[in-house]
Amino acid sequence: MLKLKLYTAIACVALFSIATVSYAAAIQTALVERKTIPSVRYLSAQIEAVRQATVASQVRGRILEILVDIDDYVKKGDVLVRFRDRKQRAAVKSAKAQFIEAQSDYSRIKEIYAKRLVARSALDKAEARVKSARAVLEQANESLENTVVHAPYSGIVVKRHVEVGELANIGQKLMTGLSLETLRASVELPQSIIHKVRQYKKARVYLGENLDMPVEVSSMSISPYADPLSRSFTARLHLPQGDHRVYPGMSTRVGLTIGEELALLIPRQAVAYRGEVTAVYVKNKKGIITFRQIRLGHRHAENEIEVLAGLSEGEKVVLDPIRAASLIQQQNAQGKIE
Repeated sequence: MLKLKLYTAIACVALFSIATVSYAAAIQTALVERKTIPSVRYLSAQIEAVRQATVASQVRGRILEILVDIDDYVKKGDVLVRFRDRKQRAAVKSAKAQFIEAQSDYSRIKEIYAKRLVARSALDKAEARVKSARAVLEQANESLENTVVHAPYSGIVVKRHVEVGELANIGQKLMTGLSLETLRASVELPQSIIHKVRQYKKARVYLGENLDMPVEVSSMSISPYADPLSRSFTARLHLPQGDHRVYPGMSTRVGLTIGEELALLIPRQAVAYRGEVTAVYVKNKKGIITFRQIRLGHRHAENEIEVLAGLSEGEKVVLDPIRAASLIQQQNAQGKIE
């Protein structure tokens, strides 16, 4: 009976060992590789709005309604301000009546001219009156349309210059707003790297709460001259259109390509975060998996990150840290049984 229990225990250990080895062999790994990556200079920058405008009154009149206020988000075409429009509506009604009358006169004189009962000059005068009446009507319609002020683009209202009931003159400021769809990062470049930055013209802006979301800039413009005091060049890095959840005035970080260098890279999914410890699970040639602390650098591709310390070229890291942790527990349990 004792021998039977011993044989059963040995068989269980053997099966457990085989299962563990098989499990380790099946787990996916990635090779730690040394690759050529851009050499990057990191600098502090500030987010700016590319499109910022102040909407002004195009009519003289009393402000009847203000539909938005500071910090409100508006879409392109939304109504911002309404003016009292009784005078403009009356002007449109009068201009329309004159235009109809001019058209009627022109049609009547045209029929008479066809019968050669009036001179050509009478027809020309009638046609000129139609054109003049049409111009007056178009101008009246435009004045009526200008009593309703629309947002020229989507964005945020940052300043309101008028109040309800106020009499506004033509050209008076009404609202100031900026667009969040077209943003840029403004950065001061030291003269020591200006030639390299101009050569490569490639940069990333780091966004997000922890500045961990690199976004490739769509274009870059660099001042052709340096500031005489700081000896720095102003560069504006334009972000691709979209909602990046950043606002003008926010500070950020930019990475500007100034050359190339070699670096160890691993897939980001292989990185495990355990409290304040950053680590990976390394699988050796015997299939044993170990937990190893590393020091990371910057992200350089969509799914790759630089390793500054803790790994060597040619080693293998496990792509699924959760499964790797479970496997280590099995390895430890197997060691205790043995």
